[in-house]
Amino acid sequence: METLKSRELSDFLEVAGLNSYDPATITRIYAGHPQRLLRRLWQTLVPIALLLLGVLSDKISGRLKNAVVARQRAKQASNLLAELGPAFIKAGQALSTRPDIVPPVLLEELSRLQDQLPAFSSDLARACIAEDLGAPVHELFGSLEPEPISAASLGQVYRGTLKDGRAVAVKVQRPGLREQITLDLYIVRNIAAWLKSNIGLIRSDLVALIDELGKRVFEEMDYYNEASNAENFAKLHAHNARIAVPAIYRELTSRRVLTMEWMEGIKLTRLDAVQAMGVDPEELVEIGVNCSLQQLLEHGFFHADPHPGNLLALPDGRLAYLDFGMMSEVTRESRTGLIRAVVHLVNKNFDALSKDFVSLGFLAQEVNLAPIVPAFEQVFSQALEKGVSRMDFKAVTDDLSGVMYKFPFQVPPYYALIIRSLITLEGIALTVDRDFKILGAAYPYFARRLLEDSDPDLRKSLKEMLFEGEIFKWSRLENLILSAAKQQQLDLNSLIDQTLDFLFSPKAGVLRMQLVNAAADQLDAAGWQLFQRIGRRLPKQLRPPGLQNSAAVVNSNHLLSIEPIRELLSILNKLPGFEAQLLTKRLPRLLNEPDLREMGFELAKGLAERSVVRLVRDVLTDPKLKLQLNAAA
Repeated sequence: METLKSRELSDFLEVAGLNSYDPATITRIYAGHPQRLLRRLWQTLVPIALLLLGVLSDKISGRLKNAVVARQRAKQASNLLAELGPAFIKAGQALSTRPDIVPPVLLEELSRLQDQLPAFSSDLARACIAEDLGAPVHELFGSLEPEPISAASLGQVYRGTLKDGRAVAVKVQRPGLREQITLDLYIVRNIAAWLKSNIGLIRSDLVALIDELGKRVFEEMDYYNEASNAENFAKLHAHNARIAVPAIYRELTSRRVLTMEWMEGIKLTRLDAVQAMGVDPEELVEIGVNCSLQQLLEHGFFHADPHPGNLLALPDGRLAYLDFGMMSEVTRESRTGLIRAVVHLVNKNFDALSKDFVSLGFLAQEVNLAPIVPAFEQVFSQALEKGVSRMDFKAVTDDLSGVMYKFPFQVPPYYALIIRSLITLEGIALTVDRDFKILGAAYPYFARRLLEDSDPDLRKSLKEMLFEGEIFKWSRLENLILSAAKQQQLDLNSLIDQTLDFLFSPKAGVLRMQLVNAAADQLDAAGWQLFQRIGRRLPKQLRPPGLQNSAAVVNSNHLLSIEPIRELLSILNKLPGFEAQLLTKRLPRLLNEPDLREMGFELAKGLAERSVVRLVRDVLTDPKLKLQLNAAA
């Protein structure tokens, strides 16, 4: 019995020692074991070939144009991948985020592909724990339940306790998984290479896609890697008291066994149970959305699989993240590029948006963007009619999938995981709030980053957002600031400092001139009003011609009614917690700004010019003569 267990637990020697994905090594291994390869080829290629023949027959006969038939074939493909095992399930899940490769109807079916498989023997699981950790289960744990609480494609989870009574979750990998995964990856990679060489319609590099998948699956199979991911995630979010991450017990962890703190909670999608616990599901969804955006746009290290089983509501009101096998990273350049793309989307600048897709790696530099711009306009214009905060992310993504399939797009792996993560998160949120919109929830975060981040590219994006040509759009600034104010983490001091930084930056020269001109107009009007009042106290024979017959002009305007100042104060006063002293304590900083002195010079120059015009036009010129000249003109 022990010999049988040992044989079932271990892969054959070469593969058992393969701890990272290496296509060349995998090819060498299976080239030397053709019997294993032939057996698996028979199990996989025959059903795949039968399905493809059926699809080809439907295409030739025209039946595939029927939406019902196409849907049935897509479901058959998805079900077949689930039956073929872990590697094919992972491949299907990877393809579900690739609209540049997969037609929309199949994309939708693959997005429903689950990786739950029947549990394997608990005796084997206990033998694996003992083999990897070097002692029997009863010596390592206080207790371990006899049956798993969940089983997935890569492993299954048991509930237990440590010797001191602390509750733990113990994840155990499927026996022989590494061998099965590598053999299937070898087969799928060779199929991809054949398709790439022989099917000209496929634009994307399928071999590169399989290699990316292999790299990620090997990372998932290494529980040391998952333990490190969990610890890194916990460190990045340690400041957030509403986020919980299970502690990792390294002394009870190996490549195939992971022991972590047991989190007693309820899935977010079980609304009644969450509410009965005294926790507001909507509040937790907001926490989850903000946390995901922080992962994506600040840390660049994000949880790529936030499905309902991996997000739990805890009795103390925290949101617990579980399962850190599938994590991904986004470079700072890509994070900035994503925010820039949102700015161009909000401004409906589809020409610039198409160029963003080039810089983000979706389109090659040589691709002709001319036909893509109107396609973007068609997809986004209607969706933006109610504003970005009301945009249906899933519907837009589905429409965009058609564009990506039609044009030469190649979806970067990080973006595919981002889309999967956001769509999954939106799906969870919709169970709580039917009107939930992920972009509506995300926009305040984008707004805060635009206003607070000193990154030069984001400063440029802020200018694009606030100006239409040379005209400053106060409504956009108001929308941006009020949206950012919805963020609980908004730092008012930082926001005001960044606003002042922007006002005195080279990019805001046009805005400063608008402010100077508005101030000059207002001071000129106030000076003219004062001059009129003084003039009317003079004897009539001493009054200048312009004041002989004109009625007094009542003008109660003052400096604070200058439009830019009035607009800015109006916006700031709407912010929760805003007080005038937040501005007054920044007066010393303002007085030291070189640009403020230049503004003063320009203001004096503007007032002098207006005074000369006033003198000639309104003081020295007889009103009757002025009327005659106007009539003649």
